[in-house]
Amino acid sequence: MSSDDVAPAAQERPDPAAAAAEAVAKARAAARRAAARAEALRAEHEAKASTDDADAPPGVTSTWDGSAVVVRDDDALEPPGTVRDVVELPSPAQVAREALNRAKAAARERGLRPGMPRKRADFTVRSGPGRDGRDPQLFGSTMSALLRERGWEEEVSVGGAIGRWREVVGDEIADHCTPEHFEDHVLHVRASSTAWATQLKLLTPQLLTRLAAELGEGVVSEVRVQGPVGRSFSRGQRSVKGRGPRDTWG
Repeated sequence: MSSDDVAPAAQERPDPAAAAAEAVAKARAAARRAAARAEALRAEHEAKASTDDADAPPGVTSTWDGSAVVVRDDDALEPPGTVRDVVELPSPAQVAREALNRAKAAARERGLRPGMPRKRADFTVRSGPGRDGRDPQLFGSTMSALLRERGWEEEVSVGGAIGRWREVVGDEIADHCTPEHFEDHVLHVRASSTAWATQLKLLTPQLLTRLAAELGEGVVSEVRVQGPVGRSFSRGQRSVKGRGPRDTWG
């Protein structure tokens, strides 16, 4: 799906913040119209009252409904007031505030949240001519990143050297020496006989040099040579421990 297909779909969804703002604007416009209508009504009543009082005979004044009232001479006639003195009208600010509160309440009933910042649509381009982290990656680069992240590079490199043991140390040593395991920069090897175990201990510096050239300096810091494991003669309930493996069993 392209970004052109995504844009119309994103525009069709109603924006809660925009709807709330539109409702608030309509409420404010209604409040302004109500205030203007109240002022016009007040001016109309004041003009009508002044005209009726001017045309009425002395001692007679008119009421708001147009009827005449006779005022005695001993009654003190109060000066004419405004519509606001007779009818208590709310101020324009109060009308606007009440309309705004009604608009916010209506927006909350529709599930909107007035006052929240408008969320922009995400039009981030996820593909293009350049490389992206979401693009398919090569298996080799992915495995290298995984080994580097988990700290398995040394173990994997030593495992590769053990798999190519004959190529690394040569045929003669490989025929009489077998690597067993690698731990804490120490490579444990097993000799085929005690004579070869002694010989390999003398060849340890050469083995370290070859391993450093193959794996890098410091990967294998020590080579521990172990002698052969002889057959066990412990049979039955009563047995005597032997002298251990000798060259005879190598």
